[in-house]
Amino acid sequence: MRVNLMIEGQEGVTWDQWLALAAAVEDAGLEGLFRSDHYRSMGNEDHAGSLDAWTTLAAVAARTSRIRLGTMVSPVTFRPVSVLAKSVTTVDHIANGRVELGIGAGWFEAEHETYGFDFKTTRGRLDELDRQLEEIVRQWTAADDVWPKPVQRPRPPIIVGGSARPRTVRAAIRWADEYNTVFPTVEEARERKQVLDAAAREAGREPLRYSMMIGCVVGRDRDDLQRRLERHRNPPPITGTVDEVAEKLREYEQVGVERVMLQHLMHDDVEMVALLGEVAARLG
Repeated sequence: MRVNLMIEGQEGVTWDQWLALAAAVEDAGLEGLFRSDHYRSMGNEDHAGSLDAWTTLAAVAARTSRIRLGTMVSPVTFRPVSVLAKSVTTVDHIANGRVELGIGAGWFEAEHETYGFDFKTTRGRLDELDRQLEEIVRQWTAADDVWPKPVQRPRPPIIVGGSARPRTVRAAIRWADEYNTVFPTVEEARERKQVLDAAAREAGREPLRYSMMIGCVVGRDRDDLQRRLERHRNPPPITGTVDEVAEKLREYEQVGVERVMLQHLMHDDVEMVALLGEVAARLG
């Protein structure tokens, strides 16, 4: 299982903190750094907010050399499709082929109201997801009048996020390379993997790569773990020492999860990133 760091950028992550986190991810040997694509904090009265996801990733790409970079996930309601496709292409050039596009229908209505984005209906957002996926792939591959193309060939990896419901599964099977599911139990991860594999077989294609995003806190020992947990309102699903976290992730690996984006909410705690590197080393 490949291990990535997932940061909720809308919770007031500063540019200096992004630089520290990116350096820590590279030093720890993690596969990559993914970030949410939200514009405002989840707290109603919170003044935190977010730096723009793709602008941040472009800057991080220029300051790193190895790690994969991407969103988890970009809502189709935020940007015209050509702007999103061009932004990802730009970051792929800056990163020399290290970018991935996580894309989804969007769900957080409050930020749409704050920033004047059209939230649409659920069906409208899913229809827009289908439309944007088709157009992004066209611009990256077949369009003779859209240049430059991304560095990666035939195109950067596309990740569709969801809980294995029919519309996101169908979109992923048609256009994506990977399906990412959020905060599953081990049994939910197993069931969603079975749904995806069945859909791939029916479509006559190879199974999609399967990943998950889930909260995690790891400590060097029990005291170190407790100190970190005290900073959380609610403990995340995966907590423990390095060995304990690795064992929990192996349970997910056994039901088909191929890589994980570990949500790290205390973004000023770069020391924990090094411990996640030790987790990744145990998972091979």
